[in-house]
Amino acid sequence: MSADLRSRYLGLELKNPIVAAASPLTNSLDSLKRLEDAGISAVVLPSLFEEQIEHEEMATHNMMLSGMELSPEARGFFPEMQHYNTGPDTYLKLIEDAKRALAVPVIPSLNGYTPGGWTQIAKQFEQAGADAIELNIYFLATGLEDTSADIEKRYVDLVATVSGMVSVPVAVKVSPYFSAMANMAARLSGAGASGLVLFNRFLQPDIDLDELEVAPRLVLSTSDELRLALRWIAILRGRVKANLAATGGAHSAEDALKLLLAGADCVMVASSLLRKGPAHITTLVNGIEKWMSEREYDSVEQLKGSLSQLSCPDPAAFERGNYMKALTSYTGDLI
Repeated sequence: MSADLRSRYLGLELKNPIVAAASPLTNSLDSLKRLEDAGISAVVLPSLFEEQIEHEEMATHNMMLSGMELSPEARGFFPEMQHYNTGPDTYLKLIEDAKRALAVPVIPSLNGYTPGGWTQIAKQFEQAGADAIELNIYFLATGLEDTSADIEKRYVDLVATVSGMVSVPVAVKVSPYFSAMANMAARLSGAGASGLVLFNRFLQPDIDLDELEVAPRLVLSTSDELRLALRWIAILRGRVKANLAATGGAHSAEDALKLLLAGADCVMVASSLLRKGPAHITTLVNGIEKWMSEREYDSVEQLKGSLSQLSCPDPAAFERGNYMKALTSYTGDLI
């Protein structure tokens, strides 16, 4: 009898724990269908950015004002802004089309960092059929006046605002750079986050020595990066109410299994699919099932969190004790 691969995330039953993270592969209906055919359990659509929403709203606002100085009748030529559909129609249509075409959950992503009217688009996501919403808060605190308390409050307020607008679950994709990550996770959960996606990978700029200019550089993840999410998922498992999703660094079935053992409810993949294509999903799912069957695990639910900090015989292994052990046990060649 094969192992039961089902897992629950954001109140949704997933047929297996592998979810397609936001990437170019989730940006079109044809690609989404290929992901589903390969065995993906849910899809996260690429982010709609705060800047895109505000740009379109301002364009419409300027159109409404055009001609007002020539004729007072121009003021009433366009409907009031609150009744005018300035939403990103193409993105909403992708949600609607995906929901009609796919049998797996569809999770659109909303990317922003400031309070404002753009957050109301979350309600339109829900109306378009979204099963849940991923709020991707992408903010780099570069201002000398920005304090940790201010940044944390901004995150919490944004989560509370978006969660309060919709009845579908909201997951929050966060960065790993909070000084008190456990406390922040608890506050985000308390503000309404049904799930935490750990972690956001900030894209770092590079310098082009030939052109002498700063250039964006996208580098796909490697398996070495998964240990950051692995540590914090293991620490948070069973201590916060929110579900935990791992993202960044899962390239093999072994990687996914480690994250599940630490306590992840699902494993989101992007870089590995961009490198190997949708067929890699089948490899991941089959690898997980084979490993579980060989070790007589009945289900993913039985597996999840069995090596979290709460369940681990050596809880300090996830904290400073492991730091000391790693440094003192290095046996590689020394120069």
